[in-house]
Amino acid sequence: MYFYHFDPARSIFVAPRKGVYSFSFHVVKVYNRQTIQVSLVLNGWPVISAFAGDQDVTREAATNAGLVMMERGDKVYLKLERGNLMGGWKYSTFSGFLVFPL
Repeated sequence: MYFYHFDPARSIFVAPRKGVYSFSFHVVKVYNRQTIQVSLVLNGWPVISAFAGDQDVTREAATNAGLVMMERGDKVYLKLERGNLMGGWKYSTFSGFLVFPL
């Protein structure tokens, strides 16, 4: 079941209409000395990435934002490309909205 075009079971946003969308994400790694790379993926292709790799801190975030042109039915989600998140995604956020329709 989708909640306003977001599928919480799979953490995927499905564009309800063609337009330019703004997305932002903030992924926190906790007590993890590995570098992480997180990507915003559009229809299987990474379009925006962020890294967090400081090994001397206990908490660090990979953060990024951008505008993405989407067709109706396009899917966007976050993917951990490198590293791992000890504690999962619970300290992370992912948000987006339609800037203007096309």
